[in-house]
Amino acid sequence: MSATRRQRRGRVRIGISGWRYAPWRGVFYPEDLAQRRELEFASRVFASIEINGTFYSLQRPESYRRWHDETPDDFVFAIKGSRYITHRLRLRGIETPLASFFASGLLALGPKLGPFLWQFPPSFRYDPERMEAFFRLLPHDTGQALRLARRRDVARMKGRTVLSIDEPRPLRHAVEVRHASFCVPGFAAQLREHGIALVVADTAGRWPFVEEVTADFLYLRLHGDQELYASGYTDEALREWARRIDAWRAGAQPDDARRIDDAALAARPRDVYCYFDNDAKVHAPFDAQKLAELLGVRTVSHPDPR
Repeated sequence: MSATRRQRRGRVRIGISGWRYAPWRGVFYPEDLAQRRELEFASRVFASIEINGTFYSLQRPESYRRWHDETPDDFVFAIKGSRYITHRLRLRGIETPLASFFASGLLALGPKLGPFLWQFPPSFRYDPERMEAFFRLLPHDTGQALRLARRRDVARMKGRTVLSIDEPRPLRHAVEVRHASFCVPGFAAQLREHGIALVVADTAGRWPFVEEVTADFLYLRLHGDQELYASGYTDEALREWARRIDAWRAGAQPDDARRIDDAALAARPRDVYCYFDNDAKVHAPFDAQKLAELLGVRTVSHPDPR
């Protein structure tokens, strides 16, 4: 592929959602690999991994620093936003919890800090005003994130914060919705106004499947096309996903894309992040490797775990 052609295509990162799963040991991970080295191993197979633990609880600065040090220089993490904000508070009264989230240590990832994923529960309906208030709070660069982090819950976060950045860097956000009320043109327009991506989520038909481009990047989550979290993807299905990703990274749109509005799509290259979440039967890491190979992006079949 020529340099000119590469410049006309966005960067694609194929990865997995989380990395610590007991059934993967001895199947994806070598039997003699120490559990503490699983991230080191996986990060040399994939260019990006979602951190799931951030969804369930605030992580500690030492964890982020360790994750930074265990991964290659060109690796990035996607950060799953706190369910306390999206599921418990349901976006009401979230400024301090959001500040505490950004203060909790994720800024220590530096250049390895990738996109943020904000997932909403199936019972959460589209409320334009509530979403607008949330979008206005989200920082779009690390400088804004630092200013927000300083408004943390000081008492709760004492001794467990990172309140510094190495340099200003842009930040990206994506939302994964699971209620059909979001499938309206107004929501797509709202996302575009704020430069936030709408997650393309393959959920075996359980929740809405939308392929609307609303930002300068795409965020895909492949949970299984036949059985949620469990089924693997056939070679034919993976070739189809490769075709779609090729279109998006080249600045186009698949001709059969399932959209919720008819806004014209600007023809510019877009980065694509794609994470496999069909982990229950150890399909995710192998499906991710196959898709990466189809797209010609980084993957290592047998990384050296030593």
